[in-house]
Amino acid sequence: MESVTDRACAAALYSDGDAGLDAGASLLAANPSSDAELHRRGEEFLRRAWARGWQPADVVRTVRRELDEGGTALVSALITTETAGYGQLPPRWPEQLAALPAPAPRNRPDRFTYCSALLELYRLLLRLPVIEPVGPPPGAAARDPHRPPAHGEPRMLTRIRALLAKAEATGFPEEAEALTTKAQELMARHSIDEALLAARTHDPGMPGAVRIGVDAPYESAKAVLLDSVASANRCRAVWNSDLGFTTVVGFEPDLEAVELLFTSLLVQGTTAMTKAEAGQRAAGRRRTKTFRQSFLMAYAQRLGSRLAADTARVTEAAGAEAGAGDGASAGGLLPVLAARDVAVTDTAERMFPRTTTTRLRGATDAEGWNHGTAAADRARMGGSGPEIRR
Repeated sequence: MESVTDRACAAALYSDGDAGLDAGASLLAANPSSDAELHRRGEEFLRRAWARGWQPADVVRTVRRELDEGGTALVSALITTETAGYGQLPPRWPEQLAALPAPAPRNRPDRFTYCSALLELYRLLLRLPVIEPVGPPPGAAARDPHRPPAHGEPRMLTRIRALLAKAEATGFPEEAEALTTKAQELMARHSIDEALLAARTHDPGMPGAVRIGVDAPYESAKAVLLDSVASANRCRAVWNSDLGFTTVVGFEPDLEAVELLFTSLLVQGTTAMTKAEAGQRAAGRRRTKTFRQSFLMAYAQRLGSRLAADTARVTEAAGAEAGAGDGASAGGLLPVLAARDVAVTDTAERMFPRTTTTRLRGATDAEGWNHGTAAADRARMGGSGPEIRR
């Protein structure tokens, strides 16, 4: 015999519009004894999402885009309950769980409203498509446990985070420039040290991947910025414009660098954009979307070239140091880096065999473009459009 939950889900989850949701919510609202089974059904839908390649941050981001903060609170509570049953979680999952939004307030709405919101969430979860996995699902084997983390890695990341936090907080462009440049140099040098260590120990490892949210508004400019940061740090980035994220493929130290630097540069760019726009308004110009779009696009484009130049400079210096220190030469470093580039490219092409490039809408506001270019120069960071997953 079908349970109340079965009938409610059949009415609500496989149809569009509000009529099915209302019918399902009415059944559940009249039967409080179905709550336990209803929540178990939600956990089942989450497990299906994990099997389809989704991770907690991806699910929360999509729910926030498609529903509202109430739905986000519901899915956060559901994720917390479902993941508590695993003895060990995949890499990156603990950090994502720690960043979940706060649970829903205790003063729950009336049962009909609550059940309707829960069924709307389940309908969204049920329809999540299969996406490329960027790590094992919970309960599956993680990365090789016999390979320890790189020596000194936590200390290096702590130092980089501190530099970028200072760059974001300072009100002096010259200081932000120096701090951000130093952070990028440390990232590039750390990547080179990791590559040389892997080559010496004959344990090159395999590239991994991470998904980074690219949120509206001005998501195309943000995707270009992320693509620039990824390319400069020897990673490949593929933007899924429909689902609102970019998948970055690379070796672990480089992925960490991309996440840290993109987040910081986006904060710095947004701050500079707001300041420049305030100056425009003070001069009598009204706020416009074209100014912001042009500003961020110029900021991203300019950063791409400067980031690439910084990485090349650090690589050249590292090759010279290697030659002076142990008889190796820059010619010995470059093949190591080239092999890692090939591995990253091969992995990205296996994950995304069908990608396209797109011509993004051009910048139409000269003032926005000029201010964005200047802001990129102050950030001391340095294209074409990013790859897009279809």
